[in-house]
Amino acid sequence: MNFKNSVRGKLTALLVALASALAVVVGAPQASAANRDWLRPDSTGMCEWDRVAYWVQRCTVWSPAMNRHIPVQIQPAQRAGNAGLYMLDGLRATEITNAWVNDVNAAQMFKDNNITLVMPVGGAGSFYADWQGPATYDLRNPVNYKWETFLTSELPGYLERNFGVARNNNSIAGLSMGAGAALTLAAKHPNQFRQVLSFSGYLATTIPGGQTALRAALLDGGMYNLNAMWGSVLNPRRYENDPFLNMGNLRGRDVYVSAGSAVPGPADAKYKPEHQAAGIALEGVANATTRAWSAKANATGVRHTAVFTPTGLHNWDQFGSQLEATKPRILNVMNAW
Repeated sequence: MNFKNSVRGKLTALLVALASALAVVVGAPQASAANRDWLRPDSTGMCEWDRVAYWVQRCTVWSPAMNRHIPVQIQPAQRAGNAGLYMLDGLRATEITNAWVNDVNAAQMFKDNNITLVMPVGGAGSFYADWQGPATYDLRNPVNYKWETFLTSELPGYLERNFGVARNNNSIAGLSMGAGAALTLAAKHPNQFRQVLSFSGYLATTIPGGQTALRAALLDGGMYNLNAMWGSVLNPRRYENDPFLNMGNLRGRDVYVSAGSAVPGPADAKYKPEHQAAGIALEGVANATTRAWSAKANATGVRHTAVFTPTGLHNWDQFGSQLEATKPRILNVMNAW
C-alpha cells in the first residue's frame, strides 16, 4: 500500500468513526431536545415560530364554542415531559401576543425546563369566563367569549395530541384579571389543574362595591358589558365565579397567592407619576382582596401560601418578580426540572 492510499484509508476510517459517533449523539437523548425543534400542526395548517424565540410556537386552535381560531403561544417541554403551565394575561390582553412573553420573557425563564408553557392570546376583559352574551355594546360586530370552555374543554385535547401535555397534569398562573380567573378555573376544574398561582389578583368580586368597580374597569378596558358576562347582579353565576366564594375545591391542590404592598420600590422609580399612582391604587385593591381571600382560606382549611411583598405596585416588575420567585415551586410540584 503506497503512502497516498494509506492516508486515504485512515481518513476514511476517521470519517466513519466520526459519523458513527455523531449518529449515537443525535439518536440518543438528543431526541428530547428535538421535542422543541419541529413545528406542530394547528387548525390552519402548521404552527409558526414566534418572534420571541426560545422555541415558542404560535399555533391556532379552533374553538367551536367561539367559532374562530384562537392563537396560542406554546413553548414545548425541553425533554418531552407531560406537564403544562397555563399562563393567563391581564385586563388589556392584546390579540398580538400574550404579555408573559412580551412584558416578561417567561419563555427565556423556562428555557431549560421540562414543562410546556401554554399562553393564550387575546381575551381582553374576558376574565377567561364563558359569557352569556356579546361582550361589548357593539352588536353589529359581536364579540363571543367562551374562554372557560376553550381552556378546559377544547385546548387540552389539542395540547395532548400535539405537545404531549396530560389533561390532568397542569399548573395555571395569572396576573391581575388572570389571577382571579386562574383561581376560579382551578377550583371549578380540579382534575385538570394540580397547582394554581395568583399574582396581584382581585379575589373578591362580589363584595360591596366590587361589581361597580368591575363594571368601571370593563368599560375602561374596552367598553365591555359586565351584565353580558354573568348576568344581572342577582344572577347566581356572579357568585359561582367569585374566587372568594369558590375555593373549596382547591383543597389538596398547591395554591399560591401574592400581592405587593402598594408602596413604590426601587423598581418603580422608572414609571411616570400617573402610572405610579394607578399602580398604587390597583395594587392596594389587589392586596386587600388577596388578604381577605387568604384569611377565609385559613378559616376554611384551604392550605395555601400567601406572600405580601414589602414594596410593589400593579405592574410587570411585580408580576415578573413573582413568577421568578415561584419558578422553583412550579417545577417542584410539577416534577418538571
